Amino acid sequence: MNIAAIKPHEFAAHCTEGKLIDLIDVRTPVEYREVHVAIARNVPLDQLDPVAVMQSRNGLASEPLYVICRSGSRGQQSCDKFLKAGFTNVVNIEGGTLACVEAGLAVVRGEKAISLERQVRIAAGLLVVTSIALGYFLNPYWIGLAAFVGAGLTFAGITDTCAMGMILARMPWNQCGEIEPTSCAR
Repeated sequence: MNIAAIKPHEFAAHCTEGKLIDLIDVRTPVEYREVHVAIARNVPLDQLDPVAVMQSRNGLASEPLYVICRSGSRGQQSCDKFLKAGFTNVVNIEGGTLACVEAGLAVVRGEKAISLERQVRIAAGLLVVTSIALGYFLNPYWIGLAAFVGAGLTFAGITDTCAMGMILARMPWNQCGEIEPTSCAR
């Protein structure tokens, strides 16, 4: 089954129609705190329980559940989780939060953070550089670590999943404690 998607300007039109809208942001709490669509609530992908989310919808069960992330990829993964759990009334917002900001949707801005995507690139780069240096100066077997990271990045690109990203999302610097619920009021 295909994942339903909506463009940010179409979503903005729904927001102005006065309908009750249920929007979850599946980024890490730190990414959410940096900038998020004003009506979004944070449900990080690594903690996403589709059944629990659907049970917490308080009268919105017949309305679509909109899902957003930074640029759309984690949103698609989240929608896929909902579909696999038997929930079909989910819609991914194309282009994610970045596209919503460009489309002029109301957002809440907080402290600046390093995105999970950048953290993965930094960690992978450091692992490759370190393994090459260790392979050159200590033992050539260390070069196997660079090969492992390269294979992992290739797998991530093919499957659109990232084990390193999932691990980094659980790190303490990507957690910020309780997120206060946001109001739908603009």
